[in-house]
Amino acid sequence: MAAGPGIKPRAPGSPLAAGRSARNYPHLVAQRLGSDLVDVTYSGATTANILREPQHGAPPQIDALNGSEVLVTVTIGGNDVGYVPLLFAATLPRLLRKLPVLGDKLRELLDPVARDAALNQVGTSLREVGRAVRGRSPQARVLFVDYLTLLPPAGTPAPPLPDDIADLGRHVAQRLEAVTAEAAQATGCDVVSAAEASRGHHAWSAEPWTIGAGSLLPWRPKPFHPNAAGMQAVAGLVVARVQEP
Repeated sequence: MAAGPGIKPRAPGSPLAAGRSARNYPHLVAQRLGSDLVDVTYSGATTANILREPQHGAPPQIDALNGSEVLVTVTIGGNDVGYVPLLFAATLPRLLRKLPVLGDKLRELLDPVARDAALNQVGTSLREVGRAVRGRSPQARVLFVDYLTLLPPAGTPAPPLPDDIADLGRHVAQRLEAVTAEAAQATGCDVVSAAEASRGHHAWSAEPWTIGAGSLLPWRPKPFHPNAAGMQAVAGLVVARVQEP
């Protein structure tokens, strides 16, 4: 969600698997502030990939910090709780849910009990991220930037998603927004609420900041992710927060 997969052009020198755009919000923020940027956003990352686990050969993201930073932005947690993956899963042919291994994973993603179990754990992981970043970059302002709103309000259809899956997605998004804010407060970080700012710009709105269901072809914008307008909006929110007196 921070990397900007499908938003062209790709960040020069970035791994193809990262889906890192030269027009993602970190790049746009750095341009507006006149700052040097180290961008280690990576599509599919979890809190573990920030803290300790390599991702497709890339080192844990926290290794990029050396204490010289003045601003660190973090958007994470969605993959821990299966937020976007559950929406992807719901758009795949139902027949796939009957296959061995893959079917088990798809059914688990769409299981409300499993999603709640993941949500009950992610707050601890987000607080660990906040503490670790503060420890590595003691002079930096650390901003948790939460997720742009993907789904329309309750009671509004979001085709092709079934109503029960759309409701599950809303539930996951709301809980994730809350635990992100709680983790930021608990670790001395700030939060930029992209979710709140984008309520009226969901993927089914007249002026969307995100992309709804669509093709998974690698050269197409990635479904259930920000579009270019969304990245511009998030960058504006971050810059405004940084420039607050």
